[in-house]
Amino acid sequence: MPLMITSCDFFSYANGKEDSSEKEYGYICLGFDKTDYDITTKAVVGLKDSTEFILSITASDGASVYNGKYGDCPESISVKAGTYQLAVRSISFTSPAFSSPLFGDDQYVVVAAGQKVKVAFLCQQLNCGVKITVGKNLISAYPKHYLYLQSDQGKLLYSYTENRIAYFKPGVVSVILSDGTTSKTLFSRSLQERQVLSLKIDCSSPEPSGEQTSGSGSSSFSIQIDTARIWSTASINIDNGTGSGGSDDGGGDIGDAYSVAEAKTNIGAEDVWVYGYIVGGDMTSSSIRFETPFTSATNIAIAGRTSVSDKNSCMSVQLPTGTIRDALNLRDNPSNLSRKVFLKGDIVEAYYGIPGIKNITDFQLQ
Repeated sequence: MPLMITSCDFFSYANGKEDSSEKEYGYICLGFDKTDYDITTKAVVGLKDSTEFILSITASDGASVYNGKYGDCPESISVKAGTYQLAVRSISFTSPAFSSPLFGDDQYVVVAAGQKVKVAFLCQQLNCGVKITVGKNLISAYPKHYLYLQSDQGKLLYSYTENRIAYFKPGVVSVILSDGTTSKTLFSRSLQERQVLSLKIDCSSPEPSGEQTSGSGSSSFSIQIDTARIWSTASINIDNGTGSGGSDDGGGDIGDAYSVAEAKTNIGAEDVWVYGYIVGGDMTSSSIRFETPFTSATNIAIAGRTSVSDKNSCMSVQLPTGTIRDALNLRDNPSNLSRKVFLKGDIVEAYYGIPGIKNITDFQLQ
């Protein structure tokens, strides 16, 4: 959820009134809308209070007008006519760190003499993150090894018991397995702003000796999104400990079914399994009905969670005539609402205005 800093609804000058004699000056007016921030953004990512954000205002000649806490800045700042760069940051972020999501925005404004300029910051996540879950087989197979995450800005040790998100500046992030002497790159991915990947790393099976030292054996790990602001997924298999043989293929068997988030990144895939929760129906080009009663038997909407009530978080599903429609439609089966369903069909770019599933040939309802 973006963090919104908005302009104030009234003007308050530093001296309490407008000085008409200051013909060369204008005003930058700032305010803060806490509605979305307090209820969603802060709770989800653990951001500090907005008054602690760092605000900087710089003139076009490089002179600093203000640099400090947002909460210490006056609502209205008197400045000479000119161009100004404004930047707001939730924290100072210069190198990889745990539990450090960075939110911010940059704006350029032109202030004319006597003008009152309102500034609205739309703060989004500016860094990326990785969270790793280590499987029991990998711990048994590599008890004397450790993992670390590395980027151009540095690296972080990621212990087998670590459960925090490691944050990096956008760029290539690699997962390294090491015993202190030799290291092996398991995975590298170029991450963008707002991406947060949740990696599950495990071996197919532990070695009988309890320690793999020769690099033999088969290892694999899969990746799925945890709290991503941008959805992106992959499935990578590593054979014989070489670190090669990556693949983004999946969804062909029900055991490899795509989640809703994964399906949205695999537009065009055909005859694949997708799973989600039935959250609504009666779809139109602009809306979805999320509550009973339902009147249409031709479509349903699925999502990654039962609590979803935003159309953009859903996938549309075209129900073909026959057994599939009879079993899944919400008009005749209102008790299907919130149930988990697996669907086999084709992923299309748009059906009722959002990514969808058509040509369904099989399903499983749980």
